[in-house]
Amino acid sequence: MKRKFLAMALMASMVFSLSACGNSGGGAADTASTDTAETEDAQAEGSDVEYIKDKGTLVVGITDFEPMDYKDDEGLWIGFDADMAGKVAEDLGVNVEFVEIDWDNKILELDNKSIDCVWNGMTLTDEVTSAMECTKPYCNNAQVVVMPSSMIADYPDADSMKELSFAVEAGSAGEAAAEENGFNFTSLTQQSDTLMEVEAGTSDASIIDLLMAGAMIGEGTSYPDLTHSLELTTEEYGVGCRKGSDLAEYINDEFKKFYDDGSMQSIADTYGVQDALVEW
Repeated sequence: MKRKFLAMALMASMVFSLSACGNSGGGAADTASTDTAETEDAQAEGSDVEYIKDKGTLVVGITDFEPMDYKDDEGLWIGFDADMAGKVAEDLGVNVEFVEIDWDNKILELDNKSIDCVWNGMTLTDEVTSAMECTKPYCNNAQVVVMPSSMIADYPDADSMKELSFAVEAGSAGEAAAEENGFNFTSLTQQSDTLMEVEAGTSDASIIDLLMAGAMIGEGTSYPDLTHSLELTTEEYGVGCRKGSDLAEYINDEFKKFYDDGSMQSIADTYGVQDALVEW
């Protein structure tokens, strides 16, 4: 009886040992596999360039802002920024998608990953550079006052303009310039909306980018009776990415390549921004 008990105990011990070995080996393999997957996910998450390649699309946040981003007669996005973004996407091996955003929410859109970058004639303000990973400047610009040509002679400087009502784009360098000069202003969704306000007489003047003014007002445009006068600021454009993103440095390298091979200059010539181009 004692021998029978010992035999049964020995068999149970062997079964337990084999079971334990099997569990130990499988657990180690599973843990190693999980650790590798988590590491790969973390690496992909830490690199916006790899994240964009993986999903196959570079999503660019823009507004309707001629000559940087605007639609042609067929409804396709064109412009200096749009064309440059398309070239970068091509080098990444992905498609480019343009998404119109509320300019005032551009940082939130980036952080939520609704977009991968803001590429829309964006002024490199302190607010922007502190909240985004930005490229080096690629264009010079200024904020200018736009008003009917008939009014220009009566308002030669900022002090004389304090009695006027201004229209500006919310969250823009134009809005900041209005605040700094103590102007009375209304904030709208897009810079192009401010021109409609002035044309309609709802506002006396607007503050927009010099490059936009050159493309959208004056003889031969939809606003032939509007002109720009005073330059309130000088500034630089850059592309904004998520804070800490490696995409900004990738775009810097692309800018250098496109500047050296002449394609950046060619696109600038197409959209009339050649004089604003920064040397790389």
